[in-house]
Amino acid sequence: MKQSRAMSLVEAIANVVVGYGVAVLTQMLVFPSFGLHTTLAENLLIGAIFTVVSIARSFALRRLFERLRR
Repeated sequence: MKQSRAMSLVEAIANVVVGYGVAVLTQMLVFPSFGLHTTLAENLLIGAIFTVVSIARSFALRRLFERLRR
């Protein structure tokens, strides 16, 4: 059975939201181990930057593999 476009969108959004939360939580737990002390606002911004980069990377790889498939 093929996934509908609407469900693909829901899955993509959920993936980004969960990934962002995991990134921010990981930063809050790991950064202090390396002597990096950031505020919640800084962690949220860093997480947002990494999320945008991750989306761009994922899109570029998806398009590359789609081109290679042809």
